[in-house]
Formats: sequence, C-alpha cells, structure tokens
Amino acid sequence: MSKTAISWLFFVAICTTLGAQSKAYTTMLQTLLSHTVPEISVTQAVKQAQSTGTYFMDARETKEFNVSHIKGAISVGYDHFDLKNWSKIPKNAPIIVYCSVGYRSEKVAEKLIKAGYTNVKNLYGGIFEWVNQNNTIVDNQGKPTQKVHAFDKNWGICLQKGIKVYG
Repeated sequence: MSKTAISWLFFVAICTTLGAQSKAYTTMLQTLLSHTVPEISVTQAVKQAQSTGTYFMDARETKEFNVSHIKGAISVGYDHFDLKNWSKIPKNAPIIVYCSVGYRSEKVAEKLIKAGYTNVKNLYGGIFEWVNQNNTIVDNQGKPTQKVHAFDKNWGICLQKGIKVYG
C-alpha cells in the first residue's frame, strides 16, 4: 500500500473518531503532507491578505470551486493545472495555494516553486480549516455562503462547520 493510501486511511480514521479540531487532526496533516513548501496558517493567511496583494489560488477541481471558494481566489485546479495560465502573475507575488485540506495545493505549490515563483505558501488545513475557523467563503456570484464541497463523505468528516455538498 502506498504512503498516500496509508495516510488517507489514517486521516479518515482520525477524523471519524476525533474530529477535525483535534491534536490527531494536526498529526494527520503532518503525516499526509510532505512539507516541501512553506506553509501558512489560516490566521496568518487572513492577516497577510489584509496587508498585501496576495493571490489565493484554489487547487480544487472546478465543481468544488463552483460551490464555494475564498473571496478573490483564482481556480487553478489540480488534475488540469497548467503553468501557462500564470504568465501575468509576477514571479515574486505573494501566492497562497489551497485545496480541501492541503495535499493537492502542496503539489501545485511545488510546481510553482519549480517554475521560479519565490513567494508561494500552502494554506495549512485548506478551505476546511478556513471554514472551521469561521472565515467567509463565497459562491460563484461572490455572495457569502455556508456551502462547502466536502470532496466525499470520508473527507467531509473533517469539515466541522458549514453545509457539506457532495458530487
């Protein structure tokens, strides 16, 4: 069994029994993520976004982004991520990449760093942690929403707040 599969099973078991806000959730993220890019907490990301022209990049797929996302975020996807779409963003711009919990965004952030972007961070805990800490998300019309695409019922267990949407 691969490291990713083992980490995922560990993640589901922890979230099921202990909930997303536990020490076990933090332990799971430490195991699931490779920590190959700088990470930023939700609290730090909120502060940074208030003081700089930060780009939020959503590494979830379109159907997830369409349910809700961080206000102003750009959908970049994971399965179809393409560096060609980044040509207008300066290489030194502050960029925070996020997904559901941080795994897919970490992989996208690695590609950005390899391409020469110098100020890239992965949002630790992803949009789930963003919502769990009572931060606003918006729908495709830019209106605040409580709906969050929870990926599937296993991952959705770690989303403690908001309205879970599947499919």
